[in-house]
Amino acid sequence: MRQKLIVVMLSFTMTLTMLLTTKLNATDDAKSLEKKVFSEFKEVIPKENIKTVDDLYKRWSEVREELHAGKSKVVILDIRTEAEFDSGHICDSNNIDSGLVYTVPEKIPDTDTEIWVFCRTQNRGVYFTGLLMKYGYKKVYLVEKGIAGWAEKGYPLVNKYMGEIKVTNYQHKFKEGFSFRENK
Repeated sequence: MRQKLIVVMLSFTMTLTMLLTTKLNATDDAKSLEKKVFSEFKEVIPKENIKTVDDLYKRWSEVREELHAGKSKVVILDIRTEAEFDSGHICDSNNIDSGLVYTVPEKIPDTDTEIWVFCRTQNRGVYFTGLLMKYGYKKVYLVEKGIAGWAEKGYPLVNKYMGEIKVTNYQHKFKEGFSFRENK
């Protein structure tokens, strides 16, 4: 009986080890594939179309009045989610969620439009910009470091709840400790 239990336990351990190894290999394969695809999209973007946050700030400052009046041919495009956008964004920028890149040709039909793309850091921006390039847009610029870099530089943001805001200490992995206060 004891030998059967040992054989069953060894069999279970070997099966579990094989499953975990397969899972780990699949995870490693997925990460490797993701890096490859990311690199392929980044290669689609000409080096001169990859810009800094300072470049975006300069261009935004040049066209700010036109953007505000709705008369600019430049599009400052924030591709974060609506919730991210609502928490703080560049004044007079546009928002299209990164998962909705396929809507751009309908919203911005002129492939000669100057479009500055950014997300939180730049990861989603690489895919979005790469796809716009594949769609035939010629003047698309990917902003390195995204809104996080913008905030770290102290450039102004706005949100619908408070108006203009300025981030004084951007934290990439902010952890907030909070508790619910009961009304008495």
